Amino acid sequence: MEIKKLATFQKWLPFKEILSDGIIQLKDNTYVKLIKVFPINYNLKSDLEKKAILNSFKLFFKTCDFDIQILVQSTKEDLSKYVLILKEEEKKEENKKIQKIYKEYINFICDKNSKKDYSSKNFIIVIKNPVKNVEENTNIEIIDLNDKYYKIKEYLSRCGNLVTEFSRDEVIELLHNCFNYNGAN
Repeated sequence: MEIKKLATFQKWLPFKEILSDGIIQLKDNTYVKLIKVFPINYNLKSDLEKKAILNSFKLFFKTCDFDIQILVQSTKEDLSKYVLILKEEEKKEENKKIQKIYKEYINFICDKNSKKDYSSKNFIIVIKNPVKNVEENTNIEIIDLNDKYYKIKEYLSRCGNLVTEFSRDEVIELLHNCFNYNGAN
């Protein structure tokens, strides 16, 4: 009886190597860069600010002469630790009116938490260089991705967003979370 050897999960994944600065080398020798975006709260802006943000965002899309993907990763959050912090702050507060506000806010957060009605969102931009000849210079590929990153950072920063690179460890954690999602929460 012949026993079939099963391929490991790592062999199935398209990643060859995870480099620094959010760059991943794929098995087909292309490179991908992951970029974190911490967005502004658009709803809290004035009409004039909203108009300026939209114009900056339009300019961003007009000047990006390369393909991008925008990913939104939503994660249910447990707010229990936050509630404990609020309760400690409430105990320190001497003003009765502010204590009442704390109590109402704590009840609001507890309600959200009990309904699993709160999630955090991560915004990720993915840029990829097209497949080229394997003998192409790797450094040129990485420099090109970094140039695109700085262009994205410049234009999205004009909209008020904070834009940063992923570290190698953050990329590993992100990929681990994506491939090991268990549906809990």
